Amino acid sequence: MSDIEQYMLELGAQARAASWEIGKATTAQKNSALIAIAEAIDARPEDLLAANKLDLQAGTDKGLADALMDRLELTPARIDAMIEGLHQVAALPDPVGEISDMKYRPSGIQVGRMRVPLGVVGIIYESRPNVTCEAASLCLKSGNATILRGGSEAIQSNRAIAACINFGLEQVGLNTHVVQVLDRIDRDAVGKLITMVEFVDVIIPRGGKGLIERVSEEAKVPVIKHLDGNCHLYVDDGADLEKATAVALNAKTQRYGTCCTLESLLLADSVAAELLPGLAKKYLELGVELRGCEKTRKIVAAVGPATEEDWAAEYLAPILSIKIVAGLDEAISHINRYSSQHTDSIMTQDVNRAQRFLREVDSSSVMVNASTRFADGFEYGLGAEIGISTDKLHARGPVGLEGLTSQKYIVIGDGHVRK
Repeated sequence: MSDIEQYMLELGAQARAASWEIGKATTAQKNSALIAIAEAIDARPEDLLAANKLDLQAGTDKGLADALMDRLELTPARIDAMIEGLHQVAALPDPVGEISDMKYRPSGIQVGRMRVPLGVVGIIYESRPNVTCEAASLCLKSGNATILRGGSEAIQSNRAIAACINFGLEQVGLNTHVVQVLDRIDRDAVGKLITMVEFVDVIIPRGGKGLIERVSEEAKVPVIKHLDGNCHLYVDDGADLEKATAVALNAKTQRYGTCCTLESLLLADSVAAELLPGLAKKYLELGVELRGCEKTRKIVAAVGPATEEDWAAEYLAPILSIKIVAGLDEAISHINRYSSQHTDSIMTQDVNRAQRFLREVDSSSVMVNASTRFADGFEYGLGAEIGISTDKLHARGPVGLEGLTSQKYIVIGDGHVRK
C-alpha cells in the first residue's frame, strides 16, 4: 500500500467516525463551533494574509491566469466576508432532524420524512481559499464530516484557515476530524478520495472544467457538480434600457473570474440599435473585448466576429459575446441550446414574458431584472454555499444546508400490524 493511500484511508476512517459524532451534535454545539471559528479568524487575519501572500507569489511565478489569481487572492474584505458567512450559517435554522409531511394513513400509522446529514462529504476545489471556510461551515452546521482538498496553488492559505477551524472545534470540545483539510497536494490523493465509497458519501468538485470532468469520469462516489458557467442576459422588447445597461455592466464587470459572471448578452432586435452603441462604449472603456454576430458588428464596428465556440464559452475573462435575436422565443431557444444551465436572466417590463422566461429557461437559477452575479449562496441567504449544482437530482443551484442533507421516511404507530 502506498504512503498516499494509507494517508487517505486514515483520513477516511477518521471522517466516518467523526460523522457519527457530529450527526448527533446539538444545534447549540454546532453554532458555538461556528462562532469560535469566526472569532479565531477574526483574531488572526494577518496570519491568513501572510500565508496568502506566499500563494500569490507562487502563482505569479507559475504564470497563473488573471482569473485564477483573482480567485486565489484573500483581501481584508474577503476575510470579513468569511467571518460574516460563519455568523450567517450559525444564525440559520438547523435542518437536521426537521420532520415534515406527517400524515395518517388508512391503516392508522403516521408517515412522514425526517431530514438527516449525508454523512461524509468530500470537497475538491481550486484557487479560492475562502471555500475552505465556507465548506467547513456548511458541512458542520448540516451535521456532516468533511474532507477538503484544496488546490496546490492555495496550500499555504488553506493551512492557515484550517488552523483556525481546528482551533474553533477544539474550543467547544468537538472532534477536530469533523473537518479535515488535506495537507498534501498529490494528484493521487484526489483519485483515492473519489473512490473511497466505504468512507465518503458524496463528492463535490469546485473548479475548472478539467477537474470536474475528471472527477465525474473517475468517481465511484456520487458527485454533485457543475461543469462551467456560461451565463446569459437577454434584454427584451420594451425593457428599461437604463436599468438594462446597469445590469449588463455589473453582470460582466463586477468580477470576471466567477461562474455567475455574464458571458453572453442577447438583445432583442427592437432595442439593439438604441442600447448597443452606448453599452458597447462602456464595455470597451473597461477593457472588455466584444465578439458579436453580424447584426451586432453592423451597429458597433469595434466588435469582433463571434464564432460558434463563442456562444458556448465560459471566458472567465474580460470577453463578452453579443447576439441580436428576433425576440423572446429565439432568446430562450439560444439559451437552452448554449447555456451551461447555471444562471440566465431577462430584462423586461412585461410580466407575462418574465413568467415565460422563468418557466421555459432550463437553468439552475433564472432571474428577472437582476444581475447574474446574484447567483451565490451568500446573496441567496444561505450564509455560504458549498458550490452551485447544475445537476437535476438531489440538489440544484447554490447548495447550502438543505442540499447537504437527505430525507428518510419515518413511521409512527401504536402497535400497528399490517393486515
